[in-house]
Formats: sequence, structure tokens, C-alpha cells
Amino acid sequence: MTQRNPSAWQRATRAAGPPAVTFAWSQELRRVHRRLREALSVTRASLANGTPGEAATRELLLYCHGFCTALDSHHQGEDHTLFPAIAAAHPELRPVLRSLEQDHSMIAHLLGSLRAAVDRAAPPQELDQHLEGIAAIMENHFRYEERQLLTVLETLELAAEPREVLGPF
Repeated sequence: MTQRNPSAWQRATRAAGPPAVTFAWSQELRRVHRRLREALSVTRASLANGTPGEAATRELLLYCHGFCTALDSHHQGEDHTLFPAIAAAHPELRPVLRSLEQDHSMIAHLLGSLRAAVDRAAPPQELDQHLEGIAAIMENHFRYEERQLLTVLETLELAAEPREVLGPF
């Protein structure tokens, strides 16, 4: 199995110039969404299966920090790189993109509340409520985004590194 090396990807894109379809952005978006769903699931499982005490709190902090950072990075990449490219190619989708950006803002607020709860060692039930809220909004957001954008992403010409566009996943 060959792993994608961003440096190699950058070199290939620069050497060949922008092809008709620079990258399979629709497939990459699905992959990133799947990985974020998995990260949330692992985070929730660590809370459900955790044992009381300092070690469990450290583990939950690690999972929450990783998940929150990944989701934030994903949304920032979309807001700064992907959505402007879509808006330029498909101006009719600007209302959809604004709605998705509003979701990003709401999710960022929820992630901030989760981080604050984890930092003050909130009880597991409260942390689970935060994660449940994030899960519901995130899943709704991902489904809407996929319904609205996957077809457009099949043909989007965007010469950018996948990590820059969709985050570290």
C-alpha cells in the first residue's frame, strides 16, 4: 500500500501543472468526515469506558484535544481554501457555503465549551452531554455538506495540498 506523501503530491502537481481535475476532492472529503466520525467515537468510548482518576482524565484530555483540534483544522481549511474556490467556480452555492460557515462557527463554540468542561474536570455525564451535542450538530453538518457539495467536488479544480484544504486527517 502506498501512502500519500504531501511533499510528493506537491511536487507532482507543480511539475504537471494544474490538470483538469487536480484532486478527487469528493473522495477526500468523505475520507476526512469518516476519520472525524471515528475520532469522535473513540473520544466518546474513552469517556464511557474510563475509570475515575487522574489517568482517565489525562486520557480524555488527550482524546478531546486531538478531536477538537482536528475538527477545528478541518473547518478552518474549508473556510479559508475550499469554500472560496467553490464560490468562485459556482457562485450559486454561496448561500449553502454561508450556511456551512455558520455551522462551523456553532461547532467551534461547542468545542470551546467541551474544552472548558474538560479543563475543569467536569463529571463524565456532563462531558458526554457536550460530546452528544457536538455529535448531533457535526453529523447533520457533514450530511448536508456532502449532499450539497460532493457533486461539485468531483470536478473542482483546486491546486492545493489536501491537509491545507481539509485539515490533518
